Amino acid sequence: MQVKIRPATPEDVPVLFDLICALAEYEHLSHLVTGSAELLQQHLFGPEAFASALLAEVGGQAVGFALYFRNFSTFLTRPGIYLEDLFVLPEFRGRGIGKALLARVAQEAVAKGYGRLEWMVLDWNQPAIEFYRRLGAKPHPEWILHRVVGAELEALARLAEDPYPS
Repeated sequence: MQVKIRPATPEDVPVLFDLICALAEYEHLSHLVTGSAELLQQHLFGPEAFASALLAEVGGQAVGFALYFRNFSTFLTRPGIYLEDLFVLPEFRGRGIGKALLARVAQEAVAKGYGRLEWMVLDWNQPAIEFYRRLGAKPHPEWILHRVVGAELEALARLAEDPYPS
């Protein structure tokens, strides 16, 4: 089995979005997919690219992806990479494809002199947790993810207009 890992191109956006939807289905989060291939195209390949993506192909078929973006560590005072998603279609797992995708993201971080590579894993996804542990990743349970979206995000943004109401 020949696996090819390559950067995604604008022409790959439809298949990449299909893989994102497959990931959401696997994670039981399809109801949270409110984006579109058009928005993905804009944010990956538009004038202000926010993220990068790699595709894994077997026999010309896209079977997995890694989507990531640059972040920054104030303690290291160096950039890093945040891996937003790593996914391989279930029928192609166990063949080293996820490892190859993650290794390519790590290779980019090292080549650019970045200080770290990090990501989140759903607490129920034991196969992923074990996969990452085998590759040397260590969980940080003392850190709790916080998020504001939708109406809460808009309400928080409005506080900037008058942060100290009387």
